Amino acid sequence: MGDTLTADLYTADGALQGEIELNEGIFGIEPNADVMHQVVTAQLAAKRAGTHSTKTRAEVRGGGTKPWRQKGLGRARHGSIRSPQWVGGGVVHGPKPRDYSQRTPKKMKRLALRSALSARAAEGQIRVIESFDGWDVPRTKNATALLEAMGVTGKVLLLAEDHERTAIKSFRNLDHVIASNLGQANTYDVLWAETVIMSKGTLELGQGAPRGTDEHAEASQQQTEESRQPSAVSSQQTEESRQPSAVSSQQEDEADDTVVEEGE
Repeated sequence: MGDTLTADLYTADGALQGEIELNEGIFGIEPNADVMHQVVTAQLAAKRAGTHSTKTRAEVRGGGTKPWRQKGLGRARHGSIRSPQWVGGGVVHGPKPRDYSQRTPKKMKRLALRSALSARAAEGQIRVIESFDGWDVPRTKNATALLEAMGVTGKVLLLAEDHERTAIKSFRNLDHVIASNLGQANTYDVLWAETVIMSKGTLELGQGAPRGTDEHAEASQQQTEESRQPSAVSSQQTEESRQPSAVSSQQEDEADDTVVEEGE
């Protein structure tokens, strides 16, 4: 890896156009495998429906009568045919409906996503498309031709902007491609994909002072300081409101003259 972290830049037709610089705060950090594992585990757990359910002996229909008397028959004593040891009886300690979701801190999610993107960038599997503006109609043929021209094989994650819905619709029919916008990007999809393809606009949007980085902290501090400083317009309006207007002073003088004349 050189001094500057870069990715290959392609046109919408798949022709190599050059390279584009990547933000090292997002694509150049040391991947944290433990955090990625925890975030992916929580994400997969949240996908579980949790609707599994079994019936206990109290919930199984029937079994309200003692099958035979307690003594004298030489058989084992039983009080219900719905006991757990009976076929068709209740289940002991069986699964019940539950929520499998786990609470994951936001900072941990961001770190896991940056770690996954950094891992793909270190492998050279980040590809950037100049723009999808030329794609007017969704066509899977265009998506397939683009992947072939770029020499991309295997599983692919496509990230595009909201106004590039045509590109997302063109890729979504391919079973080995996940197409979504930047807001839906997650650690599991990045690790699932062998290659990450994104538009230039999406890259610039994602690299704009990401949360959890020093750049975001500096930008937030600068924004806070600017909000505390009163603007020149508001200060001027305040000074003007404090000064009496010439019209009001003239009206007061005319009123005084009128009172004097009536008194005379």
